[in-house]
Amino acid sequence: MKEGPNLLQLISPDVKLGRDVRLQGFINLYGCEIGDETRIGTFVEIQKGAKIGARCKISSHTFICEGVTIEDEVFVGHGVIFINDHRPRAATAAGVMQSDADWECRKTRVANRASIGSGTTLLGGITIGEGALVGAGSVVTKDVPAHTIVAGNPARIL
Repeated sequence: MKEGPNLLQLISPDVKLGRDVRLQGFINLYGCEIGDETRIGTFVEIQKGAKIGARCKISSHTFICEGVTIEDEVFVGHGVIFINDHRPRAATAAGVMQSDADWECRKTRVANRASIGSGTTLLGGITIGEGALVGAGSVVTKDVPAHTIVAGNPARIL
């Protein structure tokens, strides 16, 4: 844990930080990798197994879960939510709390230079193509082709 004036950062020792990474306050990082020169905003959580490339901007209030790979030079707007479980449950059918063995992590890939607008939700198991743009407030349920603009709920090509 690193503390400073009005700053709280919870960074697990297993986090791999690249060169010149800029971290704001009130973040929670564990078991993830963050590339060179990337900026992470306030109130961001990045879970184990997530990978963030070089020169990315991850804006405030964003949640990046296990199974997400964000390649280089990607912009992620404020309040973006990644989802990695298509059938979320707290407990098994027998009433026992679920463990890692009880669910399937759906992987998501955001390719180089893509941009994801604020307030977007991305379901697991999709790819956002290189240079694609996802409009603010979208719900992305399927792959977005490279160099394409999508928006809406569900997101559609414009």
